[in-house]
Amino acid sequence: MNKDFNMVIVGTGGQGVITLLQILAEAALIEGYDVKTSELHGLSQRGGSVEVHLRFGKKVFSPLVARANADLILGLEMQECLKSCYYAGKQTKFLINKFFIPILGQKSITEKAIVKEIQRFTKNIIVIPAADICEKELGKNVVAGVYLLSYASRNKIIPLKPSSILKAIEQAVAKKYLELNKKAFKLAKTLNYEMGL
Repeated sequence: MNKDFNMVIVGTGGQGVITLLQILAEAALIEGYDVKTSELHGLSQRGGSVEVHLRFGKKVFSPLVARANADLILGLEMQECLKSCYYAGKQTKFLINKFFIPILGQKSITEKAIVKEIQRFTKNIIVIPAADICEKELGKNVVAGVYLLSYASRNKIIPLKPSSILKAIEQAVAKKYLELNKKAFKLAKTLNYEMGL
């Protein structure tokens, strides 16, 4: 990898955003990269917005992704992705979980409207119903983020080996949730789902 890799993960409290950050940071360390992370979250315990930054490379000095400089934005909730467009440039890829959390007293924005807005910044958008897939196959949608990590590593969207991420899952995830997370990680390989927009 010749340049730093810049990633932003967005979602809401309870979706495992911080856990994904820990897994990715650990995987990058396993591969010998210098890693910096930052958590910019609000009311994460109450289902509020959560945003985290991850940067890794030969030598990284700042934990924050600069404006229009993200290589990847991973969105666990569709509406939250709109807030992350600040970090998107033409080279940015969006990998989005097709999942909505209703906002009290507000009409939800449609998937089509969200994608159209993101397309003003980049055309590299993949939307996957990861929550629905994990709910159907595993009975739990909370591991949708791990499913997406697996998809991203297997399709070279994240420059980290699937084996490194799996090893990081074993180190970062609590023992009682480990088997479920490993199943979600392997599920992406089994189903090989893809839907680009």
